[in-house]
Amino acid sequence: MRRFIATNELEKKEWLRYRKMGITGTDAGAICGLNPYVSAFQVYQDKITDNIEETDNEAMRQGRDLENYVAQRFTEKTGLRVRRTNAIFQNEEHPIMLADFDRLIVGQKAGLECKTVSPYSADKWSNGQIPLHYQMQVQHYLAVSGFDCWYVAAVIFGRDFIIHKINRDEEIIQNLIIIEERFWKEHVMAHVMPDPDGTKSC
Repeated sequence: MRRFIATNELEKKEWLRYRKMGITGTDAGAICGLNPYVSAFQVYQDKITDNIEETDNEAMRQGRDLENYVAQRFTEKTGLRVRRTNAIFQNEEHPIMLADFDRLIVGQKAGLECKTVSPYSADKWSNGQIPLHYQMQVQHYLAVSGFDCWYVAAVIFGRDFIIHKINRDEEIIQNLIIIEERFWKEHVMAHVMPDPDGTKSC
């Protein structure tokens, strides 16, 4: 893993522009057809255009504002200290794979992803479940970082605070690398639209 660009002094538009230069963790689930809210076509459109869309809504605002709260609750519950990275990182062997981590765990080869969840989506987190597109996001982070595991901490508004530990899965990671490299080469670089994947956003 190497530092691609420091982000602590970047304007939001600059940060979004750097994210266009590769596949990020939030892109991974969409490219795999596992994100019900974002399609592979949307990822493709984002990568091939110079337009910077500063999309924002209340859920996204709350997610940003409460990230620090979720990280603090994680430390309170686990005793594990976390730190910010203030950077976008890159996989050295597969440079199109980029990652912008919420937090890294101090003293471990591990990271933390912070989530805020609507009560209406609580069922997707019940009985130890984690939505598949978030699982792909985490395995992407593990591919970029080379780390052993990643924690996902989620506050379900008014209901619960959940922590999951996801271990590195080499089979998933190797498949992700193939899928992401192929998507970048055959679609983004070639300017060929991906086929519709059945998501509502197509």
